Amino acid sequence: MIITDETARFIRQHRLDDVRALALKGSKDEAVDMPFALDQIQGWQTARLKLPTWAATEGIIYPPHLNMEQCSSEETARYKRECLVRCCEPQKATLIDLTGGFGVDFSLMSRGFRHAVYVERNAQLVDVAKHNFAVLGLQNVETVSGDGVEYLHKLAIESLDKVTDANHKTVIFLDPARRDVHGKKVFRLEDCTPDVLGIRDELFRCADVVMIKLSPMLDWHEAVKQLTANLPFQISAVHCEVHVVSVKNECKELLIILRSGSSAEGQRVEMVCVNDQQRFETEITDDAQREPLLLDRKLGDETGRYLFVPNASIMKAGVFAEISHAFSLQMLDRDTHYYIGDHDIENFPGRRFRIEAVSTMNKKELRKKLTGITQANIATRNFPLSPEELRKRLKLKDGGDNYLFVTTVQGNHVVFVCQSAK
Repeated sequence: MIITDETARFIRQHRLDDVRALALKGSKDEAVDMPFALDQIQGWQTARLKLPTWAATEGIIYPPHLNMEQCSSEETARYKRECLVRCCEPQKATLIDLTGGFGVDFSLMSRGFRHAVYVERNAQLVDVAKHNFAVLGLQNVETVSGDGVEYLHKLAIESLDKVTDANHKTVIFLDPARRDVHGKKVFRLEDCTPDVLGIRDELFRCADVVMIKLSPMLDWHEAVKQLTANLPFQISAVHCEVHVVSVKNECKELLIILRSGSSAEGQRVEMVCVNDQQRFETEITDDAQREPLLLDRKLGDETGRYLFVPNASIMKAGVFAEISHAFSLQMLDRDTHYYIGDHDIENFPGRRFRIEAVSTMNKKELRKKLTGITQANIATRNFPLSPEELRKRLKLKDGGDNYLFVTTVQGNHVVFVCQSAK
C-alpha cells in the first residue's frame, strides 16, 4: 500500500489530536489523504488501549472505525492462541481462519503453526492484513481474498481424495458476523453470517479442531445443543469446550471449541470461565438434579464471615451449582447469586468481602448498622431498588472502602455491610 510522505507526516504530527476537530479543520496540504489519515489517527488511538503491541509497531495500517470497533482485543486474541496450543501441536498443524477480518486474531493465533491461511472476502481488508502481517514479521502465512464458505467447500471436496496424515492436524477458526443486512445486531447462531449450522458437517470433515467465536449475548446451552445434534455418521461423539471470556469483569467473548471424540467418551461439555487472572473449569453434566448448596438457616450475626460475588463469566455461564459444590459455599437464595462462607477463598472466581454487619431494611436497625458510614459502594441483586435509588434513600456518597450488598434472602430484604477481603 502506498502512503504519500505528506499523509504520513500529517498522521505523525496529529496522532494525539482530537479526530473530530481534525475532520472539521482539514489540511491545507492537498497532498494529504484526509479520510485515510483520520482512519489511521483514530485507529492508532484505539489500538493504544486495545492492541498495544500494534500501536507500538511502526508501519501498521488501521482499517475504518467499524472494523476497529469489532476486532478482538490483543488480550482476548492471545487467549484464543493459548486455547489452540492446548488442543494441538501448532508446529504440526495448519490453521485456517475463514473470517479473517482485520486480522488481529489470526496474527496472534497463527504464530508457531506450520502453515496458516487467512481468508477474507473484503478485498480492502485483505490488502491491509497482508501489509500488516509483513510488518509484524509473520511467516508461513497465506492470505486468500475470497468467501470463507466457498473456500471451505473447496477444502471439503479436496479432503475426499486426500490421504489423512494422523500426525498433521487442521484447525479452523471462524468469527461469524453478528449483524444482519440492515446492520442490526443478531444473537441466534442461525442468524449469523456465515451460517455455522449450515456448514457444520463440512467443518467436521475438514478440521480436527473447530473454534467458533460468538457473541456473549448468545445462549451457549442452545448453541452447544444445535452444534452437537444429529452428528454426521462418521462422528460418534463430540468433545465440546465452552469458554466465557471476560476482561476487567466485562464479558467480551463466547468461544466454542469442537473436537470429534470416541463413543466411549460420550458427549462431553467442558466449561471454562475466565476473567483476567481468574479461571474456573468444570464439566457440565446432564444431571438435572444438581442443585447449589442453599443457605439452610436464618441469617444471624454473620460478622467475620465472608460474602462471595461471582465474576461476569460465572454469571454468564450460569454455573452456580458447580461453584457452590467446588468451594463448599452456600448460595444465599436461588435467585440471589451471592455465596457465604466461614473462610476467605483466595482463588474464588469473583470478588470476596469480609462481612462487618447484616441488617434488614428496617430504618432504625439499618441506621444503627451504618453508624459512622457516610460513603459506600452499593450493589443490588434480586432487589426492587437500583443502587442509585438506594444511595439516595440512604443519603450516602459513592465510593470509599465500605461495600453494601443489598438482596433478598428467604423472602426478606437484607443488607450486608462489608469490607473488601483483598
